Amino acid sequence: KRTLLPLLRDEISAFVFPCHLAVQRPELKHMVMELLRCIPLLLFLIFVCVLDHFIFSVLSIIQNHSFVQYSYQTSHHMAINVMGTSLMAQLLRSTIGALNASADIQVETSNLACLPKPRGMTREQYTNTCLPLITLALLCLAQVYPFRLRRVIASFYFPKREKTRVLFLYNKLLRQRKNFFQRQRRRIAWRARQPPGLGTSLLEWCHQHWPWLCRCRRRSCTLCETPGTSWNKVCSAPNCNALYCDRCW
Repeated sequence: KRTLLPLLRDEISAFVFPCHLAVQRPELKHMVMELLRCIPLLLFLIFVCVLDHFIFSVLSIIQNHSFVQYSYQTSHHMAINVMGTSLMAQLLRSTIGALNASADIQVETSNLACLPKPRGMTREQYTNTCLPLITLALLCLAQVYPFRLRRVIASFYFPKREKTRVLFLYNKLLRQRKNFFQRQRRRIAWRARQPPGLGTSLLEWCHQHWPWLCRCRRRSCTLCETPGTSWNKVCSAPNCNALYCDRCW
């Protein structure tokens, strides 16, 4: 029977493994989209903070450079002296003498009551303002882990639907793998029909004359082009020497 195990390199990147702590490629796209939705909120928050700081700076300049103080001082002294000892002089002194007055007036005033009294936001207030957005961004990063439970919950309540989905996925991967191998077979056959280039011919000539250079050559899998390792398999067909990784072999 044809089986799907082990998975190919391209197939592994298309699956989500629930036990892996790292964010995987299928989850990365949704996570990036959620983070992009936070950018308008971030820009609005930055605009509000900059506008608040600008208004505070303008009001502080007005408060520091628009202070005006007025000082008004005046003196008023009035004295009427009536000379003589006659009855008329005494009468005038008793009547007109009441008009004698002395007054010193000193008034100081300012526009301090009319000036604005701005208060800038503290660091704690800025932190409390940005904290909801930071929490939202962290939730966008952490949402991938609760989302992995959706399939488990759905399979618990709908087991028949889960079986249908698994069979559909299995057949889909079989078709994709068949098409993948056919496509790769055509690609390898096309490469084999191409005449070797100057660099390839020179490299083969160097390997024939200096075999120890093969140890320094970095080869990759013929099928999936994964960099070569010590566990790779070499094709046993004569005059082939194609290198395959364990999964493709």
